[in-house]
Amino acid sequence: MCGIFAYLNYRVNRERRYILEVLFNGLRRLEYRGYDSAGICIDSCDLPTISNGERIVSSQYLNPLVFRQAGNIDSLVRSVYEEVNETDLNLEESFPVHAGIAHTRWATHGEPAPRNSHPQSSGPANEFLVVHNGVITNYEVLKETLVRHGFTFESETDTEIIPKLAKFVYDKTNEEGDQTVTFSQVIIEVMRHLEGAYALIFKSRHYPNELIACKRGSPLLLGVKDLNEEANRAFPDDKLLTKDGKPKEFFFSSDAQALVEHTRKVLVIEDGEVVHLKDGGVSILKFGCEKTKNSGGFARAASVQRALSVLEMEVEQINKGKYEHYMQKEIHEQPESLTTTMRGRLIRGGSSKAKSVLLGGLKDNLKTIRRSRRIVFIGCGTSYNAALAARPILEELSGIPVSMEIASDLLDRQAPIYREDTAVFVSQSGETADTLLALQYALENGALCVGITNTVGSAIARHTHCGVHINAGCEIGVASTKAYTSQIAVMAMMALVIGDDTISSQARRNAIIDGLVDLPNKVREVLKLDQEMKDLAKLLIAEQSLLVFGRGYNYATALEGALKVKEVALMHSEGILAGEMKHGPLALVDENLPIVVIATRDGCFSKQQSVIQQLHARKGRLIVMCSKGDASSVCPSESCRVIEVPQVEDCLQPVINVIPLQLLAYHLTVLRGHNVDQPRNLAKSVTTQ
Repeated sequence: MCGIFAYLNYRVNRERRYILEVLFNGLRRLEYRGYDSAGICIDSCDLPTISNGERIVSSQYLNPLVFRQAGNIDSLVRSVYEEVNETDLNLEESFPVHAGIAHTRWATHGEPAPRNSHPQSSGPANEFLVVHNGVITNYEVLKETLVRHGFTFESETDTEIIPKLAKFVYDKTNEEGDQTVTFSQVIIEVMRHLEGAYALIFKSRHYPNELIACKRGSPLLLGVKDLNEEANRAFPDDKLLTKDGKPKEFFFSSDAQALVEHTRKVLVIEDGEVVHLKDGGVSILKFGCEKTKNSGGFARAASVQRALSVLEMEVEQINKGKYEHYMQKEIHEQPESLTTTMRGRLIRGGSSKAKSVLLGGLKDNLKTIRRSRRIVFIGCGTSYNAALAARPILEELSGIPVSMEIASDLLDRQAPIYREDTAVFVSQSGETADTLLALQYALENGALCVGITNTVGSAIARHTHCGVHINAGCEIGVASTKAYTSQIAVMAMMALVIGDDTISSQARRNAIIDGLVDLPNKVREVLKLDQEMKDLAKLLIAEQSLLVFGRGYNYATALEGALKVKEVALMHSEGILAGEMKHGPLALVDENLPIVVIATRDGCFSKQQSVIQQLHARKGRLIVMCSKGDASSVCPSESCRVIEVPQVEDCLQPVINVIPLQLLAYHLTVLRGHNVDQPRNLAKSVTTQ
């Protein structure tokens, strides 16, 4: 969804041009999240010449410069430099201290347009400016109140009420004239009135060279870079947040990808925290939702101490390397990402030792999981499909009923969740809004909550009782590829761990463990189909629809393959349970509609052979995916196109089978001239409902 980025340099001279490029580059690192407009705000003059205690200064020296533009970041960059040329703004002007904010917007309230882009302002003088990720659910009520107090609104957004509310609080306090209000007091009072999910960064001409960030529900991180060489070698994390007068750079971002090229020292901001950057130091206040106030009339907030953590990410991970697109890179990284996912977790003893799986994040809760009345998988989109692929093996090895829930539907129905349930929340980002709300609902109902995410320190990782990180590495393409296959591998290992106390399934378990060990090699083998999938894409480039039939383990493959084509190639595609073919979908079959049938060797193979025969009898245009050597068994005529893939254990076959469909979706998208990594209207991390 929306991307937030901010940069504050303290006691280090930076030219305006440099500051602009840092902000632009930060936004580029957030492009993959999905957006339709962008904006930035910088200072119009050198504010450090103003003493720290002075707050009443002519507005001509403090009025921030705001640039907003619909379209992509390159459009914003062009418009900024065009305006700079028209106004003769000095790009070489140097700032020892400067605070800039930036934003990519994914439209929720109001069309993509400059007036609806961020930063949103308190008014013509830009006294308060804010960038926002999330949705304010009570904005209409607040807007009505502010209108009654004389405020006028220019945008259609829910965000505009936030800076105007800040100005209202600030002006009202100054009218009373009995106290000096701090920046953090203003923002905490604003937070007290907001409902919904949000991450916010505030900038104000009344508080020059300061930034405040706060969040509730949406992700936000602080990065700190100490420019003192001795400090960098000593790595004194306990002092980096203090006002020690040393030169530093601070960065706020809604995603770690925008921070890693600057620093690996980060603070994951928690819900209810207000992080204030001032005079080279960081103060953190914890704001609760209670309405209590102190003697000055402001909501109470307690000061908290936090430690920085280290990002386990390298700059190389966020670059494309030799590939043209991130999606292409991430498809071809799957042998390595699967190896990393399983590293240290598969234990293969000698001939006298049993093979086993170790998932340290679950070991303290295994007895509780095994006693569960049922296991409930909860997710959205690709994560839901990955859980669906893993459900059969979990049921087989554990003997526990497993149910599936789309997070939004679970919440809409308020479906029963019991104390005896184990609820497993699957999310690549760990910040998916519907999944987080479902997690809160399950916690309230007393279930044991397990998280499966790709992001250390994410909201799901922090708020579940236990869990497993899939360790797939940074995934930037909006269409998930390597995270999907790593999720399946992790959930297969989870099934092995939960069913570890069943002696009768030992041979089956050993075969799966051997299959997991060899899985990266099988993935390398199936990736050799790249050119074949490109040739198939050329045949399908003009088609309007695609059907994908699967069953058993590969019903999820059908759903995921169709989703990939839909997401990036912008082509109608539908994944269908093959057992339901006669209950409606068969009416669509003719000689023109391309149909993919997944018929690899498993317990459903003979049924899929029957499906193929029935589709062929109705002159269906068939593309059959089968195990190597099975082409003659599944292809009823020479007109049928066959995709042969390596054979693995049935529960791991979805990992192999989805890769040709990922490649097909990628090549279809490129050939049709669409944006592979940022498909229309979609966002990588869906952090709003």
